[in-house]
Amino acid sequence: MTNLAHLLDDTAQLHPDRPAVVAEDRVVSYRELLRAAETVTATLRQRGVQPGDRVLLVCPNTPEFTAAYFGILKCGAIVVPLNVSLRPREIAYHMRDCQAAAVVVHHGDDSPEGAASARSAFEAVESCAIWLDLADIDADPPRKPTTDPREDDDTAVILYTSGTTVQPKGAELRHRNLRDNALVTRELYGIDPAHPDTYLCVLPLFHSFGQSCLQNSAIAFGGTLVLMRKFDAQRVIDLLASAQVTIFAGVPTMYWAMLGATGDLTQLESIRHHLRIACSGGAALPVEVHRRFRKVFGVTILEGYGLSETSPSVSFNVLGRPPRVGSIGVPIPGVQMKLIDPDGNELTGDDGISAVGEIAVRGHNVMKGYYRRPEATQKALSDGWFLTGDLARRDADGYYYIVDRAKDLIIRGGYNVYPREIEEVLLTHPAVSLAAVVGIPHESLGEEIKAYLVPRPGHDISVDDLARWARDQFAAYKCPRVFEVVDQLPMTSTGKVLKRQLAQKTPTENHD
Repeated sequence: MTNLAHLLDDTAQLHPDRPAVVAEDRVVSYRELLRAAETVTATLRQRGVQPGDRVLLVCPNTPEFTAAYFGILKCGAIVVPLNVSLRPREIAYHMRDCQAAAVVVHHGDDSPEGAASARSAFEAVESCAIWLDLADIDADPPRKPTTDPREDDDTAVILYTSGTTVQPKGAELRHRNLRDNALVTRELYGIDPAHPDTYLCVLPLFHSFGQSCLQNSAIAFGGTLVLMRKFDAQRVIDLLASAQVTIFAGVPTMYWAMLGATGDLTQLESIRHHLRIACSGGAALPVEVHRRFRKVFGVTILEGYGLSETSPSVSFNVLGRPPRVGSIGVPIPGVQMKLIDPDGNELTGDDGISAVGEIAVRGHNVMKGYYRRPEATQKALSDGWFLTGDLARRDADGYYYIVDRAKDLIIRGGYNVYPREIEEVLLTHPAVSLAAVVGIPHESLGEEIKAYLVPRPGHDISVDDLARWARDQFAAYKCPRVFEVVDQLPMTSTGKVLKRQLAQKTPTENHD
């Protein structure tokens, strides 16, 4: 019998006075965090929440999120964390889809995001009967509640896909999925519990990357979790230095922005001295970012790979080995990866080296399935293997390299074009800060290649000049013919470019 909440129970018993969560000027010890979680547990039980019930959690990156997360788990219920920027209609969709019994929000003066929308949704969905605002509950439970025992295969969390698909699906993650994904970070990050780490978390806690790789890792090994509500590159640099952060994780767009911010020599010296781990995931990290970040901050970004359906970690670059720039690393302990062709056959032997195939994953990290979606589950899971939809190649040493999303592949005049390859080259142009490449309809070719470009600060992009430059960089069949300069790219709250939105825009600036 186990429960993911035992991570907090055990650490609070060992290190009650150690700082657990820091947010602005608030410092919450492990004793205080456990007490807050127990208050949530007792209140939910008093209001009728039963083991196995789904409980929506709508809360920004504050200590209340972590307390509520473990408090919901302690009463045996299932956490369903939601993006705080969702509108009432969207929250109502999730509420109905997961058959939520309760909604937990924090509507204090310092965190109003999402609570008002959640309340509107709650009032519109009659099947959800329990409302809990963390700002209104008593400071201490009437008696210390116990942690409800759970089986390893019981669902702990339902994570909804990011919404780049038409309808988000809820991935059911077991207690063992999330526990093992947190515990494996000891090896991945080189954690020594005798010398606790300080984690800086600007990634949203409702997402698996911040939740599992930072929050749960920190709680499991007695670290301190420093929370930021929203990403600000300058503020990140300030906190990396002042909080003496040792572990940081971000998505590629965050690392790009940090390279455009400024830090004084004292800050840079502090970061170079204390920061041990900088890891990237959520999207492909451009090679140029690797090189520039290492030069500025003295830290090599370790790229990994994961998905909501895999708790999330699948692969990671091995700490202590020379980095494979551009690689997502090797499978984490307890996880297998393979490449398959469009017919589902594994690429093995010589065919499995450098050939491009879809990544399939099997191991302790793979979800139970999509909640109430048996057909989608059957399509995604095959004999225990999760089919990711991501295309990659593998080198002779077993390191994997993302080529692209299968759905992002552009077929121009019968030729396969991988957008990431084009984007990597465009990012080497001195005037380009961000690039996104999509396929757009073309009458004779089927698809044409279009590049969206965000200029670097202080630079202007001449589309004519860039088009001429591009013709020298690419073979004719994969050279972009359509360009558009934009101030920003549409992104999810976790920093992924919404290419589906870009592909629907009207083509401009055709350069044949």
